[in-house]
Amino acid sequence: MTNLSIEATNYSPHISMDYSQAEISIVGKSYPENTFEFYKPVMDWIEEYFISPKPQTTINMEIVYFNSSSSKLFFDFFDILEENRDKSDIIINWIYDEDNDTALEAGEEFMEDFEKLNFNLIEKLD
Repeated sequence: MTNLSIEATNYSPHISMDYSQAEISIVGKSYPENTFEFYKPVMDWIEEYFISPKPQTTINMEIVYFNSSSSKLFFDFFDILEENRDKSDIIINWIYDEDNDTALEAGEEFMEDFEKLNFNLIEKLD
């Protein structure tokens, strides 16, 4: 399986999906013009990953800001993770800046919506 890397723009996050390390990283702002089209390679990659996942999978999400369509997309992303939680020990690190209450609240809401997933809320200190 090949790795996936998407460079950040002013409107979209840096995304790194590394099969051998079983690590996914999504960092930055997320409000691309067409969210579902932008994230299609990500969703396709994660579906393919769970055909033969590693025993443990780490997801680091450090989203500074995201719009409502990105929120819906993340919900779908977490749905896929929840559906596959019996195939891999999935750890989600939701990383937020100490001054970004909105990002913290978003992480808390996702954690409540997906109680079966292992979320860590991690405050990033300046």
